[in-house]
This record gives sequence, C-alpha cells and structure tokens, in this order.
Amino acid sequence: MALSPTSFRYSLDAATAVATITLDRPERLNALTFEVYRELRDTFRALDTEPGVRAVVITGAGRAFCTGGDVEDIIGALFARDAAGLLEFTRLTGDLILAIRQCRRPVVAALNGTVAGAGAVIAAASDIRIASDTAKIAFLFSRVGLTGADMGAAWLLPRIVGLAQASELLLLGDFISPERAAAIGLYNRVVPGERLLAEAAEVAARLARGPGHAHGITKQALNEEAAMDLVSAIEHEARVQAECMRHPNFREAYEAFRARREPRFE
Repeated sequence: MALSPTSFRYSLDAATAVATITLDRPERLNALTFEVYRELRDTFRALDTEPGVRAVVITGAGRAFCTGGDVEDIIGALFARDAAGLLEFTRLTGDLILAIRQCRRPVVAALNGTVAGAGAVIAAASDIRIASDTAKIAFLFSRVGLTGADMGAAWLLPRIVGLAQASELLLLGDFISPERAAAIGLYNRVVPGERLLAEAAEVAARLARGPGHAHGITKQALNEEAAMDLVSAIEHEARVQAECMRHPNFREAYEAFRARREPRFE
C-alpha cells in the first residue's frame, strides 16, 4: 500500500525511485504540529523498506523549510502537560530524528528560506543539505529558554561542523547566513532558489542509481562508528565490506566496468 500521509505532501517519482516529502503549511512557515511530527516519524520508518524508493528529498512549501514547533499548536499546548506528558513529547521529536538517521535510504534536505529550531535539526539529520541562497538557519532553542541539546542536536552538530562551531550555534541560537553555513560545512552546497529543487532531485536521483544496499550500510556506519575506537571501527568496516563483496552489486559494478557501461545496481 502506497504511503499517504495527510499532514504534508508525499510523492514518488517511479522513474528515478526518489520520494519527495514537502512540508505544507506555508501560511505558518511549515511549523510543526503534533500530527506532523508523528506522521514524519512514521513515514521515515516506513521509507526504510518502502518498495520502489531508493532516495528521499525533504523540503518545504512557500518561503520556509521549517520554523520548528508551532507556537500555538505545540508550544502553547505544552504548558498544560505534566512531566510525563512533556517527556512523551520530547521523545516523539527525538524519534523523528532517529527515524531519519536509521532510514537506509539517503535523505537530501532541500532547504528553502528559513530553517529554524526543529527544522534545523531535521536538516542536520539529513545526509546531504542543499540550500537556496536565502536559507538562513538557527538552532533557536536557547532563545526560548531551552537547552540547545534537543532532538540529538548536540550529537549531530559537532560531527558536522566541529565542537567550536556547534557550541556557538547551540548556545547563542543565532541565525547564520547561507554563506557562513556553507563555509563551516553545515550546508553541502548553496544554489539559486530557482535551482534548488532541481539540484536536490538530481543529487537524490544519483544516489538512487547507486548501490542501495551499500548506502544503507554507510549510513549505519556513520551512526555507529562515532562511539567506536579506531581498532573497532576498522574491524567493523572490514566485516561490512566483506559482506558487500558478496552482494550482487559488487559483481554488477565489475561487469559494467568491463563492458564500459553504467552499472545497474539492485
């Protein structure tokens, strides 16, 4: 049964095997609600094994990617919750990030306009971030009296930009320009706004043409090896690479090279 979320748009290009998730509350700058959080989590969990999907693009409608939790629909409602209810919510938001990281399909974030709060963490959890030349970004949590260590941001961000830059971004909560975000490695590339979706689709299609089985193992290694010492990491990579050498994709790459054609990976 095809995925059919109701709180955002979902489409699948069967020709390229690229699924696109479009946050679709442009009048609220794609601020997240409880329902959007739940459906995003469930969708990324499903995309891990969804037939016909080999890569994912996530973007936003209108002039923002995502501005985080909706002030009225979420933040205002949280004041009515007890400690258990608050923990239930923060675990839900973290589960979304886990679902993105544990999804074996590569995820490309196409960042249009404002990227803030939870939206910034969703971007950080994606594998590749392509931003428009108007895509300013901020991890705003400290600006609203909360810790910058939210939804895994304190784990993700130092691994992307280093401890010093991550400390500044999470402690001050300031917006930074797309130029600076690219300079510190938070954005993989910055493109003109009119080129954003085409660029993201092109990168996702290239990933989709790649060895999907191996891509999933690469994502898993990036998640797990941060907690390993060098000896353990090398042993882990030796084992998973030996496994990949037994996969049909390895022989397909060899046969394609000999035949001077593009490989057709499973």
